[in-house]
Amino acid sequence: MLLDDKAKVLYTGPPVLGYAQGEHRHQEVLALIHPEDREQVGKLFAELTKQPGQTKTAVFRALNKTGSWRWIEAVIQNLLHEPSVAGVVANYRDITERRQLEDQFRQAQKLESLGVLAGGVAHDFNNLLTGILGNATLAADTLSSQHPARPMLRDVIAASESAAHLTRQLLAYSGKGRFFVEPINLSDLVRQIGGLVQASIPKTVQLWLDLAERLPMIQADSGQIQQLVMNLVINGAEAIPQGQTGTVTLTTSVQDIDQSYIRTSFGPDEISPGEYVVVEVRDTGTGMDIQTISKIFDPFFTTKFTGRGLGLAAVQGIVRAHHGALKVYSSPGKGTSFKVVFPSIAAPAANQEPDRKPERRARELRGSGTILVIDDEQIVRRVAKSVLESFGYTVLLAENGLEGSQLFRSSPDGIALVLLDMTMPVMSGEETLRELRSIRPDIKIILSSGYNEVDAVQRFAGKALAGFIQKPYSAVALAEKVTTILGASE
Repeated sequence: MLLDDKAKVLYTGPPVLGYAQGEHRHQEVLALIHPEDREQVGKLFAELTKQPGQTKTAVFRALNKTGSWRWIEAVIQNLLHEPSVAGVVANYRDITERRQLEDQFRQAQKLESLGVLAGGVAHDFNNLLTGILGNATLAADTLSSQHPARPMLRDVIAASESAAHLTRQLLAYSGKGRFFVEPINLSDLVRQIGGLVQASIPKTVQLWLDLAERLPMIQADSGQIQQLVMNLVINGAEAIPQGQTGTVTLTTSVQDIDQSYIRTSFGPDEISPGEYVVVEVRDTGTGMDIQTISKIFDPFFTTKFTGRGLGLAAVQGIVRAHHGALKVYSSPGKGTSFKVVFPSIAAPAANQEPDRKPERRARELRGSGTILVIDDEQIVRRVAKSVLESFGYTVLLAENGLEGSQLFRSSPDGIALVLLDMTMPVMSGEETLRELRSIRPDIKIILSSGYNEVDAVQRFAGKALAGFIQKPYSAVALAEKVTTILGASE
């Protein structure tokens, strides 16, 4: 790289960019630098020409002979004062692969940090939901069917169960959960969360639902699909400029997709021809250009001043996990439409009941005996005590493993069962379990956790647990678990 008599920066063709030596000899080097990097490199050259003998390092993107952008690291030296050179000399190195590896490593670190955060939030939130769901179901059981508070309690229970679905999604994202796949009706699911979705968007944005009746079922995790719907609707609402009115329309339908439609709308290997259930979210927002559309599914990309950055990346992950496909239609000033398709499944026979375990009536779940509850969350201890006492049990409480072990040691034969939290300070669930077993090897222990059963079983493999119950749990779910285990020992 030299300077001509008009002090222009000339390109002598570093082989690292694919050009032969001397090719494009009189082309200005700044013309080959990425527009976003051109200004900073130009300033560097301008400063360097005023500093004879000085050396500077620059990192920028440059145009390869093939037309691709490459990351270049250049060490540039001002040798204008040297009569034999009289120019600026630069040594180049292509660092594209290194930059890509660094970006992947940073991305992995971000995702790992988010995973740890998500798992911790989900665990703590499940403890809070245990208090809400346990108390609400217990209160509902004490009221007559005509009591005016029952509809409100039903709403609290439904909202708590929806929140529990979302925490399962967080646990799955953090690697501490699993998906709960079952046949679901997409129209019914959207109706159930319609109020929650409407409350999540500005009042200036109106949500329209056009939901098909008798929609085929899809095999899916309802918590994930709820998250997908919420993210798409909220994204559409945020595309409408603040303070302006607009609409977001959510429709469900069924579509037979053939090979030609797949070829024009999706990737060749994304889905196969067949019947698909469609959910489409359209907004009257500002729309997007092609460059923005190409980035919207990148983690942490957002067009908002402050944004979550994971919404659409999570949507794409959910769609792929359910063997579906997604298509975006948008142009500046004309709004955006997200179309998601999921493969349909055959409907269950008309005389076939859903595979759900019916709740046993309270009188069938009554029992007796003393149960020790060891949990560091006060609200969980209080709910467990209220629930178990309402079903006839005597309850002892301990806020950590050390206190629980001491209580158990004082009367090991008088305690029929221990409800043990998995994650606690002072003494962990594993340590507590070992201590209890050393005192009385045959004591029945139910493990309770905001994490899921798979994680618990892995950590407590070989510990002969009597059972597991995941938080949050309802009053009947806890009573059923205890009754089943104590009944089996009789």
